[in-house]
Amino acid sequence: MVPFVVAGVDGSSESLAAAEWAAREAGRRARPLRLVHVRNWHPHRVDGERASAVQRHMARRVLREAEDRVRAACPDVFVSDEQVDGPATAALLRVAEQAEVLVLGSRGLSGLTGFLVGSVALGVVAKATRPVVLVRADEEPGDEHLPAGDGSTATRPRYRDVVMGVDLSEPCDEVIEFAFEAARLRRAGLRVVHAWQAPFALGLGPGELALLGEPQRAQEWQGFLSAVLEPWREKFPDVRVVETVPEDKPRSALLRATSEASLCVVGHRLTEAPMGPRTGPVTHAVIHHVGCPVAVVPHV
Repeated sequence: MVPFVVAGVDGSSESLAAAEWAAREAGRRARPLRLVHVRNWHPHRVDGERASAVQRHMARRVLREAEDRVRAACPDVFVSDEQVDGPATAALLRVAEQAEVLVLGSRGLSGLTGFLVGSVALGVVAKATRPVVLVRADEEPGDEHLPAGDGSTATRPRYRDVVMGVDLSEPCDEVIEFAFEAARLRRAGLRVVHAWQAPFALGLGPGELALLGEPQRAQEWQGFLSAVLEPWREKFPDVRVVETVPEDKPRSALLRATSEASLCVVGHRLTEAPMGPRTGPVTHAVIHHVGCPVAVVPHV
């Protein structure tokens, strides 16, 4: 069976923006799009045939509105829809298992306060075994593209770079492949970021490379990053790659790198924490503060 790009819709402006982004992604991947509405987010709160009929009617209206927007924006993409029973997080996780990519909305706030990512989206990101993309409410198709040089709209506008954050202590094939493929589909550049910080002297062992000066440490990290990316450059020869190894906190480095990006790609390790599944600190910061769509790619 051909995998779908799936968008979760609930009638909100952010879910409609996510549905339209998902339609564009489906077109890039030559995949069908499936719109999914969770009919009953809190099953224990509603019962009775009349309530169920009202929910079905509302779900149909939400899906129809999303379909109309998607078909107007991307008429060549095949679109289907589905109503599923809640609770929402569990339902979306079930849907995600059959998806190539699951797309959800996040509500854009001010630059200082970042983005509101609801508990359902956070729960899905923390547990999903497939990539999840979060899209802000005010995302527009033009946000993905570079402005035309003369100020006019180009016939085939170029995409802004895809940005990927890499932790060289545990580089993950799933994350790297997703980012390279995203850049290839867009014919965009791929900017790879690994941020490092000078260690405290008390934490060093005898003869460690970290005793090198700052320029030498940067060169060491650059060499490690180049070695990790070499097989992927060979697999994706058409993708232009820019490697950056700033001395900085990973969160700060990614926020700067994505200021003019079409997509940010980060990883999420699937582990069971004492308080349950959750995202790591860098991924958590990125999905709350990065302005472009964020793809969270799970790995073990």
